[in-house]
Amino acid sequence: MLLVNIDYIPGKEFEALGVVKGTVVQSKNFGKDFMAGMKTLVGGEIVGYTEMLTEARQIATKRMVDEAEALGADAVVNIRYGSSAVMQGAAEVIAYGTAVKFR
Repeated sequence: MLLVNIDYIPGKEFEALGVVKGTVVQSKNFGKDFMAGMKTLVGGEIVGYTEMLTEARQIATKRMVDEAEALGADAVVNIRYGSSAVMQGAAEVIAYGTAVKFR
């Protein structure tokens, strides 16, 4: 499956099959959440949350690809990601794009 964040694929003609998306709400366990809170006192990167969001993006992307494959797509173009805090220590990540079939 080809994934691109542009709205075309050089040298390819395709037809749009529709919007596909994948979403996940992810949280850290209490211990990591507590340590992240401590980190805010001294500043710097909160590695636990960085890892959590990286994992969440991977899951959301996989779910988007699964939805595209179910439509018979060859690629997903114009991919975008979004995120929002659902509650303290938990975030929703969504991946979405347009599933396309090569002609």
